[in-house]
Amino acid sequence: MAAPKAPTLALPSTDGGTFDLTAARGSTVVVYFYPKDNTPGCTTEAAQFRDQHKAFAKLGATIVGISRDGMKSHLSFKQKMQLPFELLSDPDEAACTAWGVMKLKNMYGKQVRGIERSTFVVAADGSIAREWRGVKVPGHVDEVLAFVKTLA
Repeated sequence: MAAPKAPTLALPSTDGGTFDLTAARGSTVVVYFYPKDNTPGCTTEAAQFRDQHKAFAKLGATIVGISRDGMKSHLSFKQKMQLPFELLSDPDEAACTAWGVMKLKNMYGKQVRGIERSTFVVAADGSIAREWRGVKVPGHVDEVLAFVKTLA
């Protein structure tokens, strides 16, 4: 059975341009969705992707992080965390919805709509090679890296 094609992804990026997944065809792309800049879990996850960035790059993999935060928040978070990869802004939830990561979550006893922490590895042919949903941060980036190594 063929792997599903990755949904469309074209969003404003912290490099000042637009990141378009179709333009990345021919290389592996790690797309990770996270709830919010400057929150504990998201900061830890971004730091772990940052710390393993060279290993991903050596395998020819590009990393992009996506949340609903605006570009001002993303630029400040990227600078503060010294992230060597781009963050993409999805304030209208178009990509979040297309990738199926918007969920109802319980926060302090209330149901709120938010991003379910999720990571997707998009293979060079544009298919989703692997996905993780409801990600727990500890050990996750190492697991993603181990999987990307199997594609090299």
